[in-house]
Amino acid sequence: MNPNTLIAIVYHSGYGHTGRQAEAVKAGVEQVEGAEALLLTVEDAQTRWDDLAAAEAIIFGAPTYVASVSAAFKAFQEATSHAVMAKGLAWKDKIAAGFTNSGSRSGDKLAALMQIALFAAQHGMHWVNLDLPPANNSTTGSEEDLNRLGFWLGAGAQSNTDQGPDIAPPEADLATARHLGQRVAETTLQFVRGRAA
Repeated sequence: MNPNTLIAIVYHSGYGHTGRQAEAVKAGVEQVEGAEALLLTVEDAQTRWDDLAAAEAIIFGAPTYVASVSAAFKAFQEATSHAVMAKGLAWKDKIAAGFTNSGSRSGDKLAALMQIALFAAQHGMHWVNLDLPPANNSTTGSEEDLNRLGFWLGAGAQSNTDQGPDIAPPEADLATARHLGQRVAETTLQFVRGRAA
């Protein structure tokens, strides 16, 4: 039996940029002793409901398209109504968090993060925020700062539309995603240990 606490990362990536962000979240989870990451695309997740049921936390990620999550991520959300909600609140008291990426600095990413947070709330999950102050908002700030885009609710990333996922999003945004993964893993372990006690 695996003694590690399982943390799933379920994401959609249209062009590969959000996929890089998801990999960074996974790396952050794996920095925490006792945590194990399971990285699933939304397509794979819909064939692995039992694995998601076994996870203590699920971190959701989607690109922001026209002020919303992508259609593929929305399809996953809707699929949970039959596969998860129909069985009662099967994800109740799991930990949840979110991340998103878009081509512009704002790109209405907050709208996508809010949609993901509401989705988690509908499942009775506990939302974990980014816990990083906004950065790069003064003369002493820089593009290398964690949370350079200034989001509170989750991890935001910005990928130039003329750059592929081999270059974008920039390292600061990937470091912010790693921070989110680490924070969720640490919070999840606190919940698991508290429940056991």
